[in-house]
Amino acid sequence: MTNLQGRIVLRDRVVTGNISFGEIISDIEAGNLSNKDPQYYILPGFIDGHVHGGDGADTMDGAEAIEKLSRFHMHHGTTTILPTTITRPWKEILDSLRAVKEVRQKGLADLPDIRGAHLEGPFISSKKLGAQPPFNIMPKAEVLQEMIDLDIVRVITIAPEVEYIEQAVPLLTKAGIRVSLGHTACSYSQAQHALQITYTHHGVVGGTHLFNAMGGIEGRAPGLAGAILDDDKAYAEMIFDTHHVHPVNFRLAHRQKPDHLLFVTDAMRGAGMPEGESELGGQKVIIKNGCVMGMNGHLAGSVLTLDQAFRNALVHGATLPEATRLVSTNAAQYQGLTDRGEITLGKRADFVVMNANMQVEQVWIAGKRRV
Repeated sequence: MTNLQGRIVLRDRVVTGNISFGEIISDIEAGNLSNKDPQYYILPGFIDGHVHGGDGADTMDGAEAIEKLSRFHMHHGTTTILPTTITRPWKEILDSLRAVKEVRQKGLADLPDIRGAHLEGPFISSKKLGAQPPFNIMPKAEVLQEMIDLDIVRVITIAPEVEYIEQAVPLLTKAGIRVSLGHTACSYSQAQHALQITYTHHGVVGGTHLFNAMGGIEGRAPGLAGAILDDDKAYAEMIFDTHHVHPVNFRLAHRQKPDHLLFVTDAMRGAGMPEGESELGGQKVIIKNGCVMGMNGHLAGSVLTLDQAFRNALVHGATLPEATRLVSTNAAQYQGLTDRGEITLGKRADFVVMNANMQVEQVWIAGKRRV
């Protein structure tokens, strides 16, 4: 049995005490410290459901790169990760998904839990590609079945207005895949239609990087962002590097969806690397002042890590428990991961230990220290 002592960040409060655990948490004892220094904060492990790369590696590069980017993000507190594809020719995407599955099946001890993949594209709107290359296609049943048969995709980004969506959603929800609406020029009514199709087939809906690649909210045109924010059941990703989303819009969204807003990094290969020229999806991008821009002038992913997103939330008004739900608890709920996402008895012993400056000091996964 292992013990950690410090300030334990629970779902709704912070307590000083001791956690005892093996693979799962067996005891939480508040107010009983055997040493005098409770300056460390103990949080549940972070969950990143949308991350393309880091440390010079990208999901599309193959198994070795997936291991490298996952290891990088683990050092920033991520204990559960969904390596994320980008819109490329379908064969390349399938190869990348096979690579994610290969790494997952290895179960390497020095990596976070690679639960599966997030398929971002190619079933998106040509009007809202953002930094995605123009290889978008329609979600026909035979194409989707190739992907479903691999049994590795856990979240899929799809535009509500694409052809065949009424046939696609039942296939996806039956396979247990979360339907994340995004990269879209859809109207509010089209967004509502996609939401209702998904709920009719007992699916779970998210919004891919809220406010980005989906248009804004206008007085008479709420669009997808308005539909997601107005729907009590829908979850919403957010890239909170303060480049993709203004802090005011973060606070508005957080106030509206405190238990359904979840941070993702959308990090690309340049995360953790020097600023300058990099690459995303075969396209040149420039990293400058913590911002990634494509040659078309669009934001092109991020160099964010979840520990930085967590700190950004604190700076812009979130309490410790609230910020913790944004990087852990809400994502676990969205993905249906009932065994993790908060510090409570019986949950997996996934922890991030941070110092008084909220820098990562230790990372534990299923009771084993990894960092």
